[in-house]
Amino acid sequence: MLPRIGVLALQGDVEEHLATLAQLPCVPAAVKKDADIRSCDGLIIPGGESTTIGKLIQRFELEPAIAGLHEAGRPIFGTCAGVILLANEIVGSDQYRLGWLNAEVERNAYGRQVDSFETDLPVQGVEGGPVRAVFIRAPIIRAAREGCEVLASFDGLPVLVRQGNLLGATFHPELVGETRIHRLLLSLCPGAWG
Repeated sequence: MLPRIGVLALQGDVEEHLATLAQLPCVPAAVKKDADIRSCDGLIIPGGESTTIGKLIQRFELEPAIAGLHEAGRPIFGTCAGVILLANEIVGSDQYRLGWLNAEVERNAYGRQVDSFETDLPVQGVEGGPVRAVFIRAPIIRAAREGCEVLASFDGLPVLVRQGNLLGATFHPELVGETRIHRLLLSLCPGAWG
């Protein structure tokens, strides 16, 4: 049975994640209701505006459903704004966050939209050469603390981390047709590839 992977469809680049997942052995689903989230085998919190996504999680009371996935060991992948929401520390901000990832992040640390860039990143545990990564008003992971493993770095700082069933990326693999980070997410689904 293929895993059902939800993309939190409150704001941000939902369609791009769904299109990437459609290339993989899973059932992609845009989710924005409690019951829809709870029925997922994994969840992606996409890039967008972290404060907006956070406010909508609160407004629609979705944290218990997302927490239920986390507590059940189902994988959660945060990209860009998503990794900000997963982190337990945000530099200079008291904004809402889920706070499960033992990392310190800084919002918009690479600059404005015009400072966006692409690069190729070697990723630990991912075969087939470097992963193409797109950084758009991206956060920086200033510190990956105990239990938070660095899978890829750029300019000496973590850009892809894993902590148990959590994945966090400061970049967007889904914008350039890169599927290998999403495959990594699928590999974390309990029993998905047994």
